[in-house]
Amino acid sequence: MKIGELSERAGVAPRLLRYYEEQGLLASTRSANGYRDYAEADVATVERIRGLLGAGMTTRLIRMLLDMEGVRGTETAAQCTRTVAGEIADELAGVEDRITCLTRSRDTMRAWLAAAGYAELATAAQAS
Repeated sequence: MKIGELSERAGVAPRLLRYYEEQGLLASTRSANGYRDYAEADVATVERIRGLLGAGMTTRLIRMLLDMEGVRGTETAAQCTRTVAGEIADELAGVEDRITCLTRSRDTMRAWLAAAGYAELATAAQAS
């Protein structure tokens, strides 16, 4: 698919897709006329990138994670240096802290909605 279609389906601007490519997060092939061509799986990859960026991760760490997950490269855990492992462990600690904070905030919002008599809104939010 062309960049315009990926942009529309993933809900991001074409400029952002180009940025993801510059950062090594996304790869495209080029057609004979030079247009970028993306795979169907790239829609999910872009959604994953957006989620990780939204969680506060750096593009550098996202690139490493995508490589480790086998989404775009060949890097394996066996090739992971102690330095990279330390960076990942540090980021993991930050992720755990954010999850704890978000969980506490979610629970507070649910309790508030229930106390206000709108518990069904919390249930509806959970379903979406």
